[in-house]
Amino acid sequence: MRKAGLLPASCARAWRSVRMASSGMARRGQLANKVALVTASTDGIGFAIARRLARDGAHVVISSRKQQNVDRAVAALQGEGLSVAGTVCHVGKAEDRKRLVATLWMDKAREESIKETMQIRRIGKPDDCAGIVSFLCSEDASYITGETVVVGGGSPSRL
Repeated sequence: MRKAGLLPASCARAWRSVRMASSGMARRGQLANKVALVTASTDGIGFAIARRLARDGAHVVISSRKQQNVDRAVAALQGEGLSVAGTVCHVGKAEDRKRLVATLWMDKAREESIKETMQIRRIGKPDDCAGIVSFLCSEDASYITGETVVVGGGSPSRL
């Protein structure tokens, strides 16, 4: 294979673009000049989404029912050099959300059974959802309309 300097200009540009995309360089700033409001975003999936959107260049406003949660999350993200602000906002009952989540994973036998049905054999993490949200907010997804994206680790789904 010839080196990039010996390739025709169009091939060299394409190769440089592939290298940048694979290294993550092309993704930085794709949400520049955008503002993202992420509710319930001081922990878990919401926090991961807020972090990813801010890393991709958006100014992010996070929210939670409790001021101390907002302060903690804002401090953490600003500590990473991200453009973030926060506000208190009640978007539902936290106790109900916690109970719902705790019912899917408190039983270890049930957790292992669920992992067996998943192709990747692990329970998802909040960061597993953040990338697709950032992508859908970006111009890269501007031609996508009316699609359902399942972030489910290969678990069977019917939507």
